[in-house]
Amino acid sequence: MTLARLVLPALRASATGDFEHERGRIDEALALGVGGFIIFGGAPDVVARLTAELTRRAGRPLLIGSDLERGAGQQFAGLSEFPPPLALASLDDLAAVATAAAVTAREARSVGVNWVFAPDADLDVLPANPIVQTRSFGADPALVSACVRTWVEACQAAGALACAKHYPGHGRTATDSHAGLPVVSESADILEADLAPFRAAVAANVASIMTAHVAFPALDPSGVPATRSSRILGALRADPDFRGLVVTDALIMDAATTGRSEVEGVVDAVAAGVDILLYPNDTANVVRALNDAAASGRIGAQRVEDALSRYGRALARAGEALPELPTSAPGEFSAAIADRLVEAGVANLPLGNFTAPLELITVDDDLGGPYPPGPSDCLNQALDAAGVPLGPGGSRMALVFAEPRAWKGRAGLGDASRAALGQAGALDLIVLFGHPRLTAELPRGVPVLVAWHRQRLMQHAVARWLSRPPAPGAAPRG
Repeated sequence: MTLARLVLPALRASATGDFEHERGRIDEALALGVGGFIIFGGAPDVVARLTAELTRRAGRPLLIGSDLERGAGQQFAGLSEFPPPLALASLDDLAAVATAAAVTAREARSVGVNWVFAPDADLDVLPANPIVQTRSFGADPALVSACVRTWVEACQAAGALACAKHYPGHGRTATDSHAGLPVVSESADILEADLAPFRAAVAANVASIMTAHVAFPALDPSGVPATRSSRILGALRADPDFRGLVVTDALIMDAATTGRSEVEGVVDAVAAGVDILLYPNDTANVVRALNDAAASGRIGAQRVEDALSRYGRALARAGEALPELPTSAPGEFSAAIADRLVEAGVANLPLGNFTAPLELITVDDDLGGPYPPGPSDCLNQALDAAGVPLGPGGSRMALVFAEPRAWKGRAGLGDASRAALGQAGALDLIVLFGHPRLTAELPRGVPVLVAWHRQRLMQHAVARWLSRPPAPGAAPRG
């Protein structure tokens, strides 16, 4: 079996939602014999046709993965979105976590995706962390471990492979590994405690664990990222209960190849214990480098056999008959969870009367970078459709959008966002589509409704609350 099976290139939908511009990449990858693909974006029917075509043309099963930490709707518009993990954990309801995982897996399989790159097993322990934040289930290792185990078990019981990430933990990084190599200087004892959620994933028979492009000198004094560290990955493999795949984070990230070329880096990674290489820049060169390294002995024969064997077991596991599960319409469960989060956020707010029309002031901290953020006007559109008058003259609300985004490079609000809030004038409410700790950066004396994430799901949940008639004795909201 060719070592190309260990490589999964990425396919990104165009702005119009198709993959026609990826035809050359698809042809090359299939000719090389890659082990599968990663899918970003696209309408469900388009993705279903694409994955069926890829499998048919390959003439063999493939691993087809996608980043679905917030549900299949995170990538495939029209399927269910779920709030980010930190929001789910705030409900203190593992049944909600299980529902999110099961629906995500079931909907992923409906479009041909059999490998879900979730859950995030990192700890949200460093406020300056620019890339984890709400993607984590929280800071408490016991809570995160319970959520991770629940997510893995429910996802895999519903028929998709799960992937705990980013081993041995991305929570203590102050640098975004998309843009540079983070170095975590904590002691081995502290880092050992951070492994609890990954151990919970292993106990749940997780199908795969994703590495962090992060250096941990206390675990490997050489300073290489975990993705290329035989010491760090060797410790993971030393757990006899873990028989799944070790998979890299995306190789297009700058930290993946710090100090090495891409082809040198991938050879180092596989030699160190990685089984699957995700999202390389140059698939053909990577495959060529792997084959050359195997031929020369740079990657040992046993290491090759182990990686290909694990790949084969993952394929077999992904190809098992799907369980008989109750079906649900997209959004059936997630909307109810989003409404619970909004009501929980509203419960203790000192809200006065809201007067129509509502003036909505958008402060978007997520603009810039290689990939545009999701829309910021879903709430406005939903209110307008519900007949809520919008415009100046009544209550004034700021909508602050601030999610963890690759290449953003910071955790807090940027200068432009803080300036916009300072110039916004008197406000009756701030709706924060971001991490709760960002409330410390918002104008004092204004009630803040934490809505967790800019996704359409949470914007619509806030719109439902604002457009609902108030309960008897409650203040009117519009």
